[in-house]
Amino acid sequence: MQLGKFYRSQRLQPALKVILGLILCLGTILVPAAIASAAGDLSRQPVTEITVSLGNEVGELKFFPNLLEFESGKRYKLVLKNPSLQKHYFTAKNFAEASWTQKVEASNVEIKGSIHEQELKPGAMAEWVFVPMKSGSYNLRCTVAGHTEAGMIGKITIAS
Repeated sequence: MQLGKFYRSQRLQPALKVILGLILCLGTILVPAAIASAAGDLSRQPVTEITVSLGNEVGELKFFPNLLEFESGKRYKLVLKNPSLQKHYFTAKNFAEASWTQKVEASNVEIKGSIHEQELKPGAMAEWVFVPMKSGSYNLRCTVAGHTEAGMIGKITIAS
């Protein structure tokens, strides 16, 4: 009787080793794949929020701040505000082309796709959610007549 139990336990042991080996193999394949797919989904990354004012209440023709620094592959929400009494443009075409835009939201309207320029009327606000993809230095300007010349310019850099 003892010999029969021993024999049966010896036959199960190789089967248990195979089952445990399969579990370990699947775990090493599936877990990293799940982590990689979450990291690869740019829309699921945490978002860093940065606010930029286009002009100010006293009519200065400047971006506040006028130097923006981003890191390639990270997700950002750029909150654009126009506290001035005139319209302004946030124009950075090459920067926009070097970034993946998830969405732009303004006045309960969500816009998706390629964005090159945003016009903000007095008192307006817009949110631009994007991921910079290509490192470099890009120009920012307001294209309202006379605003660029008056100094409403800036620099945007994307670091690797």
